[in-house]
Amino acid sequence: MDLGGDFCLVCGAEPPLFSGRMCEKCTRDRVTLVKVPKNVPWTRCARCGIVDFQGKWSDVKPEDLWHELVQRNVEFHTEIEDLELGLVAQEVDGRHTLVHLEIDGFIDGLQYSEKHTMRARMSNGVCLTCTRRAGNYFEATVQLRSSARRLSEEEFQTLRATLDKVMADMPEDPMFFITKEGPVTGGYDVVLGSKSLARAWGRHLISQHGGQITATTSVVGRKDGADVTRLTLLYRKPGYALGDVIRWRGDLWRPASWTSEGAILEKVERRERTGASWRDLENANVVARTVDFIYMDSISEDASVAEFLDQNTWKMTAVRLPFEHTQGRNLLLARIDDEWICLPRLGMDGDRSGRRNNPPC
Repeated sequence: MDLGGDFCLVCGAEPPLFSGRMCEKCTRDRVTLVKVPKNVPWTRCARCGIVDFQGKWSDVKPEDLWHELVQRNVEFHTEIEDLELGLVAQEVDGRHTLVHLEIDGFIDGLQYSEKHTMRARMSNGVCLTCTRRAGNYFEATVQLRSSARRLSEEEFQTLRATLDKVMADMPEDPMFFITKEGPVTGGYDVVLGSKSLARAWGRHLISQHGGQITATTSVVGRKDGADVTRLTLLYRKPGYALGDVIRWRGDLWRPASWTSEGAILEKVERRERTGASWRDLENANVVARTVDFIYMDSISEDASVAEFLDQNTWKMTAVRLPFEHTQGRNLLLARIDDEWICLPRLGMDGDRSGRRNNPPC
């Protein structure tokens, strides 16, 4: 041995030397790829099943859970390269799972391969959302009502379904939950855990279904020197939908689109378009709904009148053509005051021969 050269600090062996100026044997005896704890605790909500990770409750799939526990609890060597990790979970019982790890990697040019077993211990807890649900906690109430006519149960369910879409599109928040809901006299009430969710739903209802919202805030107490408030949103859906025929100020109109203050109307009799506020439309009456419209092919027609076969009486019936009718196109018919009226088309209307129209979304 050359006393002036490099040597292993542990056993005195000659080079090559690796980590900590040790030979390969001494390096492998003292260097490990990972340090794996014997037991790792984790918490799951006993009510809804979501998992608590350092104070944040998340919905995690089982395979992702084990990888997350490894990442948070296993200590990897700082100089490891080309790491490869294999993981197999073995459930022992409802609370204990053995996580078997097989790890390969390089440290200072030496390849290592190690096998470890970690026990994941589950404990039950209750997340913030379930805690507040159990206590009937709420911050807002949305009241679904109608104006001009009573809405059907199907229409209320259509409005209620929009809440699911709003919740799916918004970022996850533990306060986005429904405390209770159900039909009430004259409408449908939904009690929510978040005022921001209620406001977002209200904006969606206005943009998609029109109508008006009245917001009321009440103070229910104080916490940390600040007022604790609850929000009540009263949403009134118009008794008519886009495309319906309404009688307003003595004439027949069709709502073509919603605005923040009311609706844009198109006149049935002639080409005329106007805007009306909700206050202006309070006295409007629905005389025909889109679900009752029918599309019929004309038997004969001239410049102003067409004839078709009335399937209710099996008689030929004449009807005046609308101002925008084109030769050969089928007729969009509505029964109003015991008479057939051929309606001018809106953008939502299609061309369907002999079929009932579906209501617009």
